[in-house]
Amino acid sequence: MLESNVRDVALVFEGGGMRAAYSSGVVATLVQQGIFFDFVGGISAGSSCTANYLARDPARAKKSFVDIVADPQFANVRDWFGGRGYFNAPYIYERTGGPGQSLPFDFATFTANPATRRIGAFECDTGRGLYFGERDLDTLPKLMRRVRASSTLPIVMPPVLIDGKTYVDGALGPTGGFAIDAAREAGYSRFFVVLTQERSYKKQPSKTPWLFDIWFRKFPAVAESLNDRWRRYNATREELFDLEASGDAYLFVPERMTVGNSTTDIAELQATYDAGYAQAQREIPKWREFLGL
Repeated sequence: MLESNVRDVALVFEGGGMRAAYSSGVVATLVQQGIFFDFVGGISAGSSCTANYLARDPARAKKSFVDIVADPQFANVRDWFGGRGYFNAPYIYERTGGPGQSLPFDFATFTANPATRRIGAFECDTGRGLYFGERDLDTLPKLMRRVRASSTLPIVMPPVLIDGKTYVDGALGPTGGFAIDAAREAGYSRFFVVLTQERSYKKQPSKTPWLFDIWFRKFPAVAESLNDRWRRYNATREELFDLEASGDAYLFVPERMTVGNSTTDIAELQATYDAGYAQAQREIPKWREFLGL
């Protein structure tokens, strides 16, 4: 039987594409330290961190954002021009996690974990941000398809169809990429949030808003959300900093972020993971103090 030992604080993973190599160092440290939250929510790349954390698999956490880029099927510009996306999402999310594949996922442990789990995605037709929960994630194929949907970077990856509805990256939702709204809905008022940008970061408006309007002419709600996301994202970060100041949130903020959301250089990603892991190790005493462990 698996148990949670943090029941009054919600764990939230921000997205950020390959910047989550840094967050994977946090996943590894939390699992190795035996710090198990009873609520875990993630959006975009944060959904992969959520799944790996709930499976209590620190090795897979690293491989998902570092080792995998050495796989020739991981990313290919030719696939993007062919309409399949720069990142080979069907392969990355729906094949590698199977038994005997390159990133086998421990679904038994994931299922046995008692924690509430939420994975955020964005519904293209309605412009609605939503969260998948336990009933949506009760088989490995369903879990991986919804992690894929949550992580579908617009333009870079093709939208995902689930039960007749089309989805893209959950970061287009109301918070701009942080599952604190899902945690609040579950009754939490204290948060442990893993960010993927430095403290000084401010998201800027798109310089080519017209591109989104053209690309997503069939889904105008996606274009609208993309063009306005910077406001929601910055507002949520400010809210998180206020919660930190009041003692209601612990923010793990990268000391230095040197990679982007589409970085595929394995040496750079390894260095990013190492930096995240090292920072996490240094912060363990502060974590335990905040969590009362």
